[in-house]
Order: sequence, then C-alpha cells, then structure tokens
Amino acid sequence: MTQQPPLLQEIGQTLRENGLTAAITALIGGSLAIAAAVTRKAFTNEAMLDRLERELHLERERTDKQRAEDRKADADRLERIETDIRAMRDVMFEAFQRGRTD
Repeated sequence: MTQQPPLLQEIGQTLRENGLTAAITALIGGSLAIAAAVTRKAFTNEAMLDRLERELHLERERTDKQRAEDRKADADRLERIETDIRAMRDVMFEAFQRGRTD
C-alpha cells in the first residue's frame, strides 16, 4: 500500500505547481476589472457632463428670455412715463398760456 501525503501537503504542492498561472490569471482579471471600472466611470462622467451642459443651456435660454421680457417691460414703462411727462408739460403750457391772456 502506498501512503498518501497529507491534505495540506497536496494543497501546497498544487499551489507551487499552478501558482504562477493563478497569479497571471488574477493579474489579467484584475486589470480587466479595473479597465472596466475606469471605462464605466468615464462614460458616466461624460454622460453627466452632457446632461449638465444641456441643463446649463436651457437655464441660459430661460434667463435670456426673462431678461428680454424685463427689458420690454422696462421700455414700455419708460414710454408711459415719457408720455405722462409730455402730457403734463402740455397741460402746464396751456395753463401758463391761459394765465397770460387773463
């Protein structure tokens, strides 16, 4: 009868025989996992930047539209003020003219 080596010795022998192969496989697998994570992160960041750029563009358009509306409202108000000033000037001129003829 042949005597079998203990289990730990068998495991040690297997690791010595296949250790380099396992290490290379782990290195390649780890490298691929890191590359996949970096790629996913890069695409995620790119998508986030695109979304932020779209939101910024929409916000700028909204702000520009609001400014245009505000400028129009200010121009309308200024026109009404100028009209009121002219009307008051005309009323005062007429009152002054009437006062001179009396």
